[in-house]
Amino acid sequence: MERPGGSVRRVPSPVSKGLLNRRGLSGPVSVPAGGGAVATVGGTGLVDAAEREAFERGQTVSINKAINAQEVAVKEKHARTCILGTHHEKGAHTFWSVVNRLPLSSNAVLCWKFCHVFHKLLRDGHPNVLKDSVRYKSELSDMSRMWGHLSEGYGQLCSIYLKLLRTKMEFHTKNPRFPGNLQMSDRQLDETGENDVNNFFQLTVEMFDYLECELNLFQTVFGSLDMSRSVSVTAAGQCRLAPLIQVILDCSHLYDYTVKLLFKLHSCLPADTLQGHRDRFLEQFKKLKDLFYRSSNLQYFKRLIQIPQLPENPPNFLRASALSEHISPVVVIPVEASSPDSEPIMDLVDTETSSQQSLPENKFDDIFGSSFSNDPFNFNSQNGMNKDDKDQLIEQLHREISKLKEELKNFKAESHRLVVQLKGRISELEAELAEQQHLKQQALDESDFLRAELDELKKRHEDTEKAQRSLTEIERKAQATEQRYLKLKEKYSELVQNHADLLRKNAEVTKQVTVVRQVQEEAEREKKELEDSFQQLSKQAQRKTQEQTEVLETLKRELLASKQEIQNLRSTIECSAQSEVEQSSQLASLQLERDTLAETVAQHDQQRAALQAEVQQLKATLEKEKENGSKTVEELQCRLGERERNAQELQQQLLDKQFALLQCALGEAEHMIQEALNRLDDPVHISCTSSADYLLSRTLAALKCTEQLEEACSQYLADRSDVSSLLSGVALFAHLTGDTILHASATSHMAPMEPADLLLESCRQCGSEALQYLGTLKDVALLEGADCTAVRNCLSRIAAIGEELRPKGLDIKQEELGDLVDKELAATAAAIETAAARIEGMLSKSRAGDTGVKLEVNERILGSCTGLMQAIQDLVLASKDLQREIVESGRGAASPKEFYARNSRWTEGLISASKAVGWGATVMVDAADLMVQGKGKFEELMVCSHEIAASTAQLVAASKVKADKDSANLSKLQVASRAVNQATAEVVASTKSGKSQIEEKDSMQFSAMTLTQIKRQEMDSQVRVLELESQLQKERQRLGELRKKHYELAGVAEGWDENGADLAP
Repeated sequence: MERPGGSVRRVPSPVSKGLLNRRGLSGPVSVPAGGGAVATVGGTGLVDAAEREAFERGQTVSINKAINAQEVAVKEKHARTCILGTHHEKGAHTFWSVVNRLPLSSNAVLCWKFCHVFHKLLRDGHPNVLKDSVRYKSELSDMSRMWGHLSEGYGQLCSIYLKLLRTKMEFHTKNPRFPGNLQMSDRQLDETGENDVNNFFQLTVEMFDYLECELNLFQTVFGSLDMSRSVSVTAAGQCRLAPLIQVILDCSHLYDYTVKLLFKLHSCLPADTLQGHRDRFLEQFKKLKDLFYRSSNLQYFKRLIQIPQLPENPPNFLRASALSEHISPVVVIPVEASSPDSEPIMDLVDTETSSQQSLPENKFDDIFGSSFSNDPFNFNSQNGMNKDDKDQLIEQLHREISKLKEELKNFKAESHRLVVQLKGRISELEAELAEQQHLKQQALDESDFLRAELDELKKRHEDTEKAQRSLTEIERKAQATEQRYLKLKEKYSELVQNHADLLRKNAEVTKQVTVVRQVQEEAEREKKELEDSFQQLSKQAQRKTQEQTEVLETLKRELLASKQEIQNLRSTIECSAQSEVEQSSQLASLQLERDTLAETVAQHDQQRAALQAEVQQLKATLEKEKENGSKTVEELQCRLGERERNAQELQQQLLDKQFALLQCALGEAEHMIQEALNRLDDPVHISCTSSADYLLSRTLAALKCTEQLEEACSQYLADRSDVSSLLSGVALFAHLTGDTILHASATSHMAPMEPADLLLESCRQCGSEALQYLGTLKDVALLEGADCTAVRNCLSRIAAIGEELRPKGLDIKQEELGDLVDKELAATAAAIETAAARIEGMLSKSRAGDTGVKLEVNERILGSCTGLMQAIQDLVLASKDLQREIVESGRGAASPKEFYARNSRWTEGLISASKAVGWGATVMVDAADLMVQGKGKFEELMVCSHEIAASTAQLVAASKVKADKDSANLSKLQVASRAVNQATAEVVASTKSGKSQIEEKDSMQFSAMTLTQIKRQEMDSQVRVLELESQLQKERQRLGELRKKHYELAGVAEGWDENGADLAP
């Protein structure tokens, strides 16, 4: 059913022909007619220069009033003037000509209001606004990136809003069927996909991106507001909230279209394919529902727009009938609130006009502002329109309204008819759904019988899946060699497919063998039943035959007895003629008895003959059944033997292909190791370096993999049908062995000559032994005797050499690091206290023995040194407190020693910094002692001060690494660090001041010298200057070399080359 595409109950922005005539635009003003086509109003002549100038002047004023630097919402009447201006000139040339002169890049509020007005133009302006604005897309992108650097105020808001506008332009450029306000019917939405599921799929993705940008702006605006106050009633809050009305209108349409498109996609594609779409929709549904709910509670929106509420639960796309339950969200804009800042409406008709006649005028004023009723473009005064023309235009408007009402009535009738048809169709679909559910239940019943076979297939596929997961893990770890594995991956995929086919065929053969066995068992059972029945029939026949025989013998005996009696009677007749009558009567009775006995004998003979015929028939049937059963059993046995032979052949083929796969994997493994050996002599590889620690980690991993490979080889020898573990073990063994060879070679580039040669020789021997071992695995005859001991020995030698090459600074045991940290911090504190006591002693000694300028200089310098020692002492105490806090917060359930051992590198840096601070304090006290005695130099004291400042900075940095940025102890440490820097500056300043005072006191007196003596002294001074400059240059070079060497030694001690980075020469 085609439903109205708009979900906003508001008069659409395109202006009808009658409405423009009502306003008195008798000139050639073009407006959109219907769905967006351009219709020309009035005459066909061109607008003269005066009209064009007046139009541009009015547009410039309206645009400047709409887009200004005041932090208030854009007035609707100015925005409507800009919208009508685009319809007047059929584009946005004037708008962009004015906007290009505005300082959008320097004023964030101005840029924000520009985005709001431009969004309105894209939605309600002329369709050509999009075409005229595409050329400025790159400028909008640059401006978005520029405002994105500001994290406060309107900076981020402008950046996200500009991204949204750019996304909106790109969406409408790719999908020109969608109007700017996104109002479409269901039929138009279906036509956009052109009956291609790929187009619908891509369109849904683009709508997700579009809606994501809308929601980002929504969330950013709410995030920038202080929701604890009534921000919606303030001018600044309304300035930020006003553009969200356009966002709500867009979001309602995008949500509705996304739901419909997802139901359409689920009717064409499998549910698994659309899992990503459903997840993304669910995420956006939750965000949109929350934002709609939060917006509906703001007082600012309650009087301007009625925001819909989304359903409690998202639509169920897996159930097709859920589409009928979907209700399109409708955004209602109250008529009286659509222009809250509009001016009073000027009626153009008499007050006696009916409400039906004034309805279109009021709607036009509510939508486009009453300011346009006063002829904003000054067309009345230019074209001389009188009141009669206006009356005619009003009548024309009334006729158009009547016509539109008739069309609306017809449209409602058609909609009702379509609703009835759809309800009938729904009933049919429900019946089909019930039938489908019945079929589904039958399918479920049938699936129960297949589950056992499915479980068996799943078990057999587990090995293949394990092999696939192993290969996936290997590919992830060896991305640098992905091209090298491509051929192996293709072969492996083909073999896996063949393996799966063979497994399926094997399952089918097993199933057929089971069926044959069942048939054989049934035949044997029937055979036994026939034999039992035959035996029973035989027994019955024998029993009946015996009974008949007994009866026959009885009858024979009776017949003999009768014959004997007849003989006796005959003899009696012959002997006694006298009793003839009696004998004849007796003879007649005996005759009758004989006839009866003869009939009885005949009946028994017939029964016996019938039983004998039945027995013969049963014997023939039994013989026939025996022959058929034997033939069936022979046939089934032949088929069973053939199936068993096929199964054995398939099993052998599977084993052959698995071994071929193993040979391919072994070939690739040999290629990897050979490639690593070839790179040992590559000039490019000579510049690569690595650390001994990293080499040890790689070597230990290779040794562990060697053990796993031996276990996998043993499993394969025990069961040749399972090759998955051996495949993964071979690939991992080749990768780790090659990696160990390369890192051992890189480590040798930084090692001394003798260990480097041993390391390279061990690498080459390890590679050759690994190649020999892999070659042994490739031969079936040598597979059982494969031994990996030589490879393990080579890896052990590499590990031993790497252990010798480890930096000596790392020789501290992990469990001793915690105690060493506490000892070093305590030693540093003790050294500082000792230094402070020595300075106090020197100051007392100087006061007792020195006078004048020297006493003043010594007091100033020693006083500043005392202040520096006090500041360093405070810094060490703050560092201890912060250190204790770090350990307590980071160790969890572990002990402090375990925490230090787990963070050994950081702990060693802290120990080094503590040592440097204590050493610097001691050296500075020694320099101050020599200076007070007159044997030292002021420069030594200044250098010591700078060295102490650097050491304390290192200690602060080491303490701050793992500290919480909001920690109070960290703030205390930073304050103490600044105090140390200030005290260092005071020491340097007092030293320089004392030096200048001493030099002024000892200044030379040249008054008593002659000209020759002065010339001689001048030449000596020049020689001294040259000597000092040469010494200065040499000392600077020496200082540079010392710093390089210090950096190199410190790097080795601290393990800076741990990840194989190049060290400075």
